[in-house]
Amino acid sequence: MTRTADPDAWQAAPSSARIGAGTAGRYLRDALLLAWRAAPLATTAKLLLALLAGVGPVALAWLTKLVVDRLAAGEAGRHLGELLMLAAALGAVGAIVAAQPHLTGYVDGVSGRALRLLVTGRLYTAVNSFAGLARLENPRFRDRLQLAESAGRLGPAHCVSGGLGVAQGVLTLFGFLGSLLAVAPAMVLVVAVAAAPTTWVEIRLSRQRAALAWRLGHAERREVFYARLLTSLEAAKEIRLFGLGDFFTNRLLRELRHVNRERNTMDRREMLGQATLALLAAAVAAGGLAWAITLAADGRLTVGDVTLFVAAVAGVQTALGGMVAQGAAMHHALLLFDHYRAVVGAPPDLPEPAGAVDPGPLRQAIELRDVWFRYADGQPWILRGVDLIIPAGSTVALVGLNGAGKSTLVKLLCRFYDPVRGDVRWDGTDLRDLDVVELRKRLSVVFQDFMGYDLSAAENIGVGDLERLADRAGITAAARSAGCHDALAALPAGYDTLLSRIFLDDAAEEDPRMGVSLSGGQWQRVAVARAVLRDERDLLILDEPTAGLDAEAEHQVHLRLRALRQGRTSLLISHRLSTVRDADLIVVLDGGRIVEQGSHESLMAAGGRYSGLFHLQARGYQAPDDHSSDRESQVRT
Repeated sequence: MTRTADPDAWQAAPSSARIGAGTAGRYLRDALLLAWRAAPLATTAKLLLALLAGVGPVALAWLTKLVVDRLAAGEAGRHLGELLMLAAALGAVGAIVAAQPHLTGYVDGVSGRALRLLVTGRLYTAVNSFAGLARLENPRFRDRLQLAESAGRLGPAHCVSGGLGVAQGVLTLFGFLGSLLAVAPAMVLVVAVAAAPTTWVEIRLSRQRAALAWRLGHAERREVFYARLLTSLEAAKEIRLFGLGDFFTNRLLRELRHVNRERNTMDRREMLGQATLALLAAAVAAGGLAWAITLAADGRLTVGDVTLFVAAVAGVQTALGGMVAQGAAMHHALLLFDHYRAVVGAPPDLPEPAGAVDPGPLRQAIELRDVWFRYADGQPWILRGVDLIIPAGSTVALVGLNGAGKSTLVKLLCRFYDPVRGDVRWDGTDLRDLDVVELRKRLSVVFQDFMGYDLSAAENIGVGDLERLADRAGITAAARSAGCHDALAALPAGYDTLLSRIFLDDAAEEDPRMGVSLSGGQWQRVAVARAVLRDERDLLILDEPTAGLDAEAEHQVHLRLRALRQGRTSLLISHRLSTVRDADLIVVLDGGRIVEQGSHESLMAAGGRYSGLFHLQARGYQAPDDHSSDRESQVRT
């Protein structure tokens, strides 16, 4: 059996504001391969257009030189045909150069949309492949996932565009330098001197921009957090009741002011650097032009050579500036792509057995053997040496105070986590040896923090068993069992009513059929119905299934759930001990340990932890005189 997955291997990916040349090369190669798989024709077109954009300015400069030289030599009449051909070539190349940005924009749009579709699918396929919860409950991973989502929208496409932009600049640069080397080798030195300041300043500024973007990442994400919080419906009640609006607004503005200060400083540096650069480059270019004119006056250069020199100086500076700018954009995109690769390439978060076993129907028992668990090294133990047997066909109730470890035990039974020590067994087989997908097909769970989906009423129940999503009779029966059928049937469009108001547009805002909101208790019954729909499962787990219901609704739902549990293996978790007294076995958790277990009658007779909790809850329903009698009895005892 193989259990070698390293759930933290994703953290080894580069995560600083700079990445090495070798890493950048690998990332760029991967981005190009993704672009090719997403849209091979569009990617080929982008490559050809980048080639044309790189050589186009050089071709224009050479054609202009040839025309000027012919005209300056007074040979227009004798070489009229040749001049007309050169003019036609100039027109054709000029048309291509003029059309190239528009064609590139169109191709970028086509390839970018296809690429986004591909990388988004791969990202969420990777996220869905995480069988457990450890990654999603890891703050660092969630931060990286948020950046990966941004990268999925922009990163690979910007990597490809930036890489082709750099390649285009290289073609233009070496095209002009090669042209000057053929015409007047000494001019290459002049052009290089003119280009050197541009290169140095642009590279320095691009590094500062990349470092700034990395430095401000957390502040910008906090700004987004506060903005979402201020517009969140879930938080609106407390924000208004407690008067938190200004508090969170001020925090948002504080982050925004910090970001603005840093960006203003960067913009000031950029403005001063590029202004100085422009003056220096202009001075060098002017000096070089004066020298070229002097050489032309001496007959060592033609007028066309001078024209080519002027075009080369401007072209080299433009190409260098574009190369550095595209390189900076590509570098930033590669940083985002790093996060995308880290998420998509992360290994399984739970060990995968070499030969996973189908658990099969539960025939004997589920057993926890000396189970210890904590969520991370250095954190306190949540479960401490738990030994528990859940016999097939029986109902086991789990009780205890908040933090006792009840919900954590449920996570282990669902194999969202593996025990740190000990094991959980299904008919004697360690859950780590089972196929996790097949295991979960044999479970039906109502979680304490159940979900309400922005779907129709029927879909909200049907997602409990996707194979029965179209089984309206089964969905209706499940809703009846959970006590929510009448409420759902009375909705404007019945079970087809959308249980959400977030998708309304202006035209449909007043149409109640387009979406309604349920109360908390109604949502809880829908969640119970979702679990009831999975009525063929081997283990039913009910984690506080009626916590949000009133007393009458709670009683009715428990009657239905009691009937549903008959003859089935079930685990019932509840703070209300009156709802668990009919369980075959009641287990009391305290501080991560089982301190008592037995039937309701035996635990009450023992007078231990369970008995004390039961009497404490019962006194809440007694009259004041009964409380006095209890206290007097305790004093006499």
